[in-house]
Amino acid sequence: MIEVKGLVKNFGSKRAVDGVSLTVRKGDILGFLGPNGAGKSTTMKMIYGLSTVDEGRLSIFGEPIHLTPPSIKARLGVVPQEDNLDPDLPVLENLEVYGGLFGLSRREAKAKGLKMLQFMGLEHKETSDIESLSGGLKRRLVIARALINDPELLLLDEPTTGLDPQARHLVWQKLRGLKSEGVTQILTTHYMEEAAQLCDRLVIMDQGLILAEGSPEELVRLHVPAYAIEVREPLEAVPPDLISKVQAVGGEALQVSDSLFLYASDGKCLWQQLGDWGLPQHSCILRRSTLEDVFLKLAGKGEDE
Repeated sequence: MIEVKGLVKNFGSKRAVDGVSLTVRKGDILGFLGPNGAGKSTTMKMIYGLSTVDEGRLSIFGEPIHLTPPSIKARLGVVPQEDNLDPDLPVLENLEVYGGLFGLSRREAKAKGLKMLQFMGLEHKETSDIESLSGGLKRRLVIARALINDPELLLLDEPTTGLDPQARHLVWQKLRGLKSEGVTQILTTHYMEEAAQLCDRLVIMDQGLILAEGSPEELVRLHVPAYAIEVREPLEAVPPDLISKVQAVGGEALQVSDSLFLYASDGKCLWQQLGDWGLPQHSCILRRSTLEDVFLKLAGKGEDE
C-alpha cells in the first residue's frame, strides 16, 4: 500500500524527517510512536497530501508521490490531530458536505452519513450543533467523517485523544472491525496500550529518525529484559551505589527525568536483593516489562531535550 525510502522533510534549517524508510502492507495497522516533535505527524502529512516530499521516495498504491494528488486522496480517509469540523453546520450536514467532496449526491451523502453516525454511536446527535458536542463526541465525528468515502487506507493522527476509557475502547473495536474488512490503517498515538492493542507493527521515532520497528511483542522482547521494577523513592533517597549493584548482577537501570526503572530477566531475584542494598522493597513495584518501557528506553528523553 505504501513504500517509503529515504524520506526527508525540512522546515528551514530544521530536519523534521530524516531519511525514513518503511513499508505498509495491505490490511495492516501500522503505528507511529514517539515524543512530540519526533516527525510522526510530518510523515503522515506527506502521505495524505498536506505537505510535499523534499527528498526520498514515497509511493502510495504503487504511484510515486511528490504531493499526494486528488486521485489518491479520493482513496484515503484522514483523521487529523485537530477536530476541524464546520461549526456553522449541524452534525449530519458536516458529513453530507464532506461526502459531496467525494462526488456523492446529497441523497447518497445523507444515507452514508447516517450509517457512519450509527457506526460511531452518534445517531442521536445528527441535528446537534458542533459546539454543543463534548471533545470526545467531536473526535468520534471526525472519525465518522473520515469513513464517508469508504477509504482503502485510513490515516489517524492521535485518534483517541480526549476520549474517556469507554469511548476509547469503542473506537478500538471499530478500528478492529475495519481491519477485518481489509482497511489498511496508519496511526500515531501517545497511548502505549492503544499501540499494543491495535497495531500489527510499530515504528518508534525520535528527532526525525526511526529508532526501532517491529510488532509490539518483538519490540518488548528485543529491547528490554522481561521484568521491570519501578522505584517510587525520590532519587535523592536512592543509595548512590544502587545502579552499579544492579548492573553487577546482570540487570539494567534507566533514569527518565526524576524516575528510576530497574530491569532484569529474573525480576523476583533482583527485587529480593533491594532491601539488602538499602532500598525498601515497599517503595518498589515489580511487573512485567511493557511497550512503555521500550519507549522510555529508546525515546524517553526526547521530550525533555
